[in-house]
Amino acid sequence: MNPLSGLTVVEVSSFVAAPLCGMTLSQLGARVIRIDPIGGASDVRRWPLADGGASIYWTGLNKGKRSATIDLRSPEGQDLVRRLIVEGDGIVVTNAAGLSWLSHDRLAAKRSDVIHVQLLGRGDGSTGVDYTVNAGVGFPLVTGPADHAGPINHVLPAWDVCCGLYAALAVVAAVRRRDRSGVGARISLALEDVALATAGNLGLLTEPQVNGTQRERLGNAIYGQYGRDFTSSDGARFMVVALTGRHFRDLVEVTGTGAAVSALAGALGVDFDAEGDRYRYRDVLSGLFATWFADHTADEITAALSDTTVLFERYRTFAEVAAGPKVTANPLFSRLRQPGVGDYFAAGMPAAFDGAHPEPAPAPALGQDTADVLTECLGLTAADIARLTAANTIGKDSA
Repeated sequence: MNPLSGLTVVEVSSFVAAPLCGMTLSQLGARVIRIDPIGGASDVRRWPLADGGASIYWTGLNKGKRSATIDLRSPEGQDLVRRLIVEGDGIVVTNAAGLSWLSHDRLAAKRSDVIHVQLLGRGDGSTGVDYTVNAGVGFPLVTGPADHAGPINHVLPAWDVCCGLYAALAVVAAVRRRDRSGVGARISLALEDVALATAGNLGLLTEPQVNGTQRERLGNAIYGQYGRDFTSSDGARFMVVALTGRHFRDLVEVTGTGAAVSALAGALGVDFDAEGDRYRYRDVLSGLFATWFADHTADEITAALSDTTVLFERYRTFAEVAAGPKVTANPLFSRLRQPGVGDYFAAGMPAAFDGAHPEPAPAPALGQDTADVLTECLGLTAADIARLTAANTIGKDSA
């Protein structure tokens, strides 16, 4: 039994944050019903695509869900969605803005303990996506080489991911409160607020307020610690991190730079057991270590550092990772046959419960569960399904 077995969640969503929330709840055992307009929402054909045209992106974020397609503009279609929520477990997650028929107030009028999660771009209700939110928070101006003048966007939609996981946590917290007190919840969660909270929690917004300074560009160095990238004699690149005094001493020993580092510490009057001093003089230290890396192959570096406490990893491409043991020999991953995409190693739930990761299930074909969902959840008859299909209120099953 997964932790959320027996719970039903209705998801009306697209893109990353809301679908990730639904998939996370599904991986924890909930039955998640994704509702799309007939023909699919705007993310149904989002790249990358498999050879047959199926969206690898869409199937990746909708694993294990059930899919129903309903005309969300028709009054009867809207009523079907409301009934799925109200007559089910009363939980809906959506990032669809401006749908008054799906609002908390409309749903709470029919079920007072409804749990309604609305994902927004910004806290004032205006629109925003990960990349515009990120631009307005500050991260692109401290990302990249120290001598770079313009912004550098990261490729990870970090705020979408964080927002989706916060939303899943909010659902679980609201269900627990409702189980104890019978009270529902009206939850709003803005992408920009997640980004701002994260920047604040990490001190990036506190530093200019308190110290009058702000984070500088560091390239691949780590702020406040010793860490940077090095290149081997055969062209491989490694990220090396020394968070503690022991890490640093091991790095000095393995690179044979003990005498030079001691002389440098004496000349500067510093103690390299202190992380602040390691950070402050990171460039000159890196110049000492770089020679050792440049004189050794990637295999030699890996063997030598593996016998120490130094934190390190070789930079790898996605293709290298997908073909390697981090995926193929990892219990987090299992073989999945995804119609339209093919057979591949897919990740399950990252959290292991009682030593096991909940396994992934294939994503549905768009609308494949429409009739079954309406029959099981609302008690509709075959005649009802036929009438709704003929009226284009619901989509035809795609299975």
